Amino acid sequence: MTDAGAKGDDAGVDQDRRKFLTVATSATAAVGVVFAASPFVASWRPSERAKALGAPVTVDLSKLEPGQMVTYVWRKQPIYIFKRSSAVVAGLAANDARLKDPKSAESDQPAYAVNERRSRRDDIAVLIATCTHLGCLPKQHFEPGDVVLGADWPGGFLCPCHGSRFDMAGRVFNGSPASVNLRIPPYSFPTDNTLLIGQDESAAQGAA
Repeated sequence: MTDAGAKGDDAGVDQDRRKFLTVATSATAAVGVVFAASPFVASWRPSERAKALGAPVTVDLSKLEPGQMVTYVWRKQPIYIFKRSSAVVAGLAANDARLKDPKSAESDQPAYAVNERRSRRDDIAVLIATCTHLGCLPKQHFEPGDVVLGADWPGGFLCPCHGSRFDMAGRVFNGSPASVNLRIPPYSFPTDNTLLIGQDESAAQGAA
């Protein structure tokens, strides 16, 4: 092989090495950018610790019909959200004589839920879904005259563990092992069709 041919081969090798090094450097830089950006991307998402400490939970109410219930989790607690018809709300007063704490004087709820319907709005009820006896999950029995609970049943919840019964406002019936009504979390309505669990006016003022 002549010197000129050898030099040509060397130039080709050098050119190939330059291309490889350029590609490798670009790839390394791209990977570096991804890793550098990762902490910032992660910071945009609520941490598990923030969720556990009670980061607010947003609920879309636009498709919730009367008689329907959805369950969400806030502070690792199940939250029942259900929509009541005007007839159900009007019938709540008829339960008072059968309840342990009809005025919620001994029960745990925000000040705006100390009323017969135990809610900010007539139609939407929000309850912490753990029985105030031993923490089981009450089951919905919304149909009046339920075959399990008898002809005089007005609709509400039955705890499957020990039989505590609650009406459609989460108020406990006489004869139940639970001594107080179901608890209510802080909440607010940013819009007519949006519920914010875990944040109300007092929380907003405290954060200001």
